[in-house]
Amino acid sequence: MKERTRRQFLRESMFSTAAVMAAPMIGAARAQNTGANDKLLCAVVGCKGRGGSHISAFSDRKDCEIAYIVDIDEKVAQNCCNALEKKTGKRPKWVKDMREAFDDKSLDIVSTATPNHWHALCGVWAMQAGKDVYIEKPISYDVAEGAALVAAAKKYKRMCQVGTQCRSNPAIQNAMKFLADGGIGEVSFARGLCYKRRGSIGALGDYEIPGEVDFNLWSGPAPYTSPKLTRPRFHYDWHWQRLYGNGDSGNQGPHQTDIARWGLGINRHPNSVIAYGGRLGYQAERNDPAYVDAGDTANTEIAIYDYGDKCMVFETRGLSVDNAADMEINTMFDSVKGNKIGVIFYGTDGYLLQRTYSHCVVFDLKGEVIKEFKGGGDHYDNFVRAVRSRRAQDLNSDAFQGHLSAALAHLANISYYLGEENRVSIGEAKAVLEKIKSRDNNILTLNRTLRHLTDNGVDLDKYPISMGPMLQFDPKKEVFTNNAAANAMLRREYRSPFVCPTPDNV
Repeated sequence: MKERTRRQFLRESMFSTAAVMAAPMIGAARAQNTGANDKLLCAVVGCKGRGGSHISAFSDRKDCEIAYIVDIDEKVAQNCCNALEKKTGKRPKWVKDMREAFDDKSLDIVSTATPNHWHALCGVWAMQAGKDVYIEKPISYDVAEGAALVAAAKKYKRMCQVGTQCRSNPAIQNAMKFLADGGIGEVSFARGLCYKRRGSIGALGDYEIPGEVDFNLWSGPAPYTSPKLTRPRFHYDWHWQRLYGNGDSGNQGPHQTDIARWGLGINRHPNSVIAYGGRLGYQAERNDPAYVDAGDTANTEIAIYDYGDKCMVFETRGLSVDNAADMEINTMFDSVKGNKIGVIFYGTDGYLLQRTYSHCVVFDLKGEVIKEFKGGGDHYDNFVRAVRSRRAQDLNSDAFQGHLSAALAHLANISYYLGEENRVSIGEAKAVLEKIKSRDNNILTLNRTLRHLTDNGVDLDKYPISMGPMLQFDPKKEVFTNNAAANAMLRREYRSPFVCPTPDNV
């Protein structure tokens, strides 16, 4: 398949009007009657990468036991089983298909760190089977999936915790309370930052699927593209292919947008979104103007979210960010040079900066440090405590909060994807952004973004940025009000039987 044809297939396969069958409900599990001293039996689904943290968290607890390792890669799974047997004296059962574990009525908890395109369906199936679930961020691959998880948690009365672990860290909790109590005055604007270097994932091409992988199960809800991969590395790099991942706006982004919403006191979707950027710079990086990277998510993306009286901006930058003058945090506060991931809250009396997952700093209007918050927590412990209490309000990051934060990435990506071919000059970009309602200085942010690109060797005349459309959104109905093509992208096409139900049919 030629490169252009292949890329068109990958993009067009994401969303379709083809009808699909709903997945069957899995049988009910045993009633939740464990006592304080009884062990909760757990299944970890997807044990490579972030899944290792899930395994460590539950295997370190005396009140939990990992009964199942679920993974489509036998080699990876057996290594995990070997390590757990050595650590605990008990060997978990390995299964490729999560439904086999869900059918076990003795199982209490499902903890999933699969690729994004599996998050929601795994969670829905598990809750239908009577299990409580811990789901890595983003909770969903698209907006409709997040709503389905919220509905499933409510219908089946299950605990559903999302892996935005900052919600359980005292530093962030106390900093957010400080904001709510007026610590820096009135706050109506927050900026989330993901300045995280991401190199090319390799040239777009045909690559062998690892022999130990069940690619049918791995693909699950996504189109089945066998017999070849289009990226060189099978694991992790799926993040940067939109059939499976959401780019860094959906990978790192839900941590920062979650904190931004929290600090602004926002518990709803935005009124509108517009995004601009591109997948740029790898031609310069490889010194090859014809180079085509296998990824097709943006590595540079700016999203502006309007909430009426409040506003949020999220910046994704995947190229080198070593130049301190290129970074918004560093241009404001010399004392925090080197900070590349975080949230800035702009108050009438000062600023609050989330520097790390366990450290926040408060500045006055002159940039002097006046207060700090520190301290990490245990998000898994919060989840287990809620599983035992059977009180959803005990969860620090439930399905609803996870849905709102993941949806921010999905909404921005939809704007970007719709405008991907709308490549604009610098003057055209400024003309658009000057008309956008925002509490940010839109032109200043654009200028910093353009400088970031040119500093990384991007010829903006040859490789201009893309400007997405301004999309108006109904926060209650969860639909766009001015763009039918955008509404078609709120829910993907599913490959039977891997079908995530709609919120009304969970």
